[in-house]
Amino acid sequence: MLVRRHGPLVRAYATRILGSSHDADDVVQDTFITAWAKLPTLENPALVRSWLMRIANHKSIDRIRARRHHSNLDDIDVPASEDHSPTRLVEARSRSEALSQVLTALPEDQRRCWELKEFADYSYVKIAEELDLPVSTVRGLLARARKTLIREMEVWR
Repeated sequence: MLVRRHGPLVRAYATRILGSSHDADDVVQDTFITAWAKLPTLENPALVRSWLMRIANHKSIDRIRARRHHSNLDDIDVPASEDHSPTRLVEARSRSEALSQVLTALPEDQRRCWELKEFADYSYVKIAEELDLPVSTVRGLLARARKTLIREMEVWR
């Protein structure tokens, strides 16, 4: 039940940190294995989501650290594909940082609604239940968040 309920959000979070869905899948798996092993230590079951996100955060950071220490020497001389050219990578990273800044600047309710909708693919009803808000409020918050994102990210179109 934990995996079904929180898996999409943990995966979206790990993907956002790592930038790789392959690594994110591994982190999600490691997160839930660790959570299963440490479930008896969870003091307040109402805080399970934040507890899982902390575990995912630690696992993601561990994955990034492991990347730094284990570079494959055979990959050094391989030319990058056009999609992975330095220009495209810098552009993608800049766009990602701009989006992150815009999301950070959003009011908390708008940001949380948008993240649950876009990263976790929650329905309006699930978002309303998760945030304890009426569905009509969720619709309004998402509309305002999208309007702000479109306006602020216009440069990247």
